[in-house]
Amino acid sequence: MIDLPVFIGDEAVAAGFRLCGLRTLVPSPGGEFEALERARGTAALVLIDAPCAARMPRGRLDAALAAATPLVLVIPGLRGGEEPPDLVREVRAQLGLET
Repeated sequence: MIDLPVFIGDEAVAAGFRLCGLRTLVPSPGGEFEALERARGTAALVLIDAPCAARMPRGRLDAALAAATPLVLVIPGLRGGEEPPDLVREVRAQLGLET
């Protein structure tokens, strides 16, 4: 059974997402990817704040982002600071279209 969308990030930001009706996971340091895997098992939509995503293994996070389901999105850090990677710019740079 598919549950509510899930937000993964710090406690203060998670509180706001809970008020919006989302389920939230606040992982302990080092447990970020495990929280993502748990959320992917139950939700059709998983939102991860950029600071939390930055602490996940990049290859494994990229695989989760590329998977067809569930939809996994990295959102900007709501407290400022970390931003999600600019995937379009990264792909264009890999293709030699921009530096």
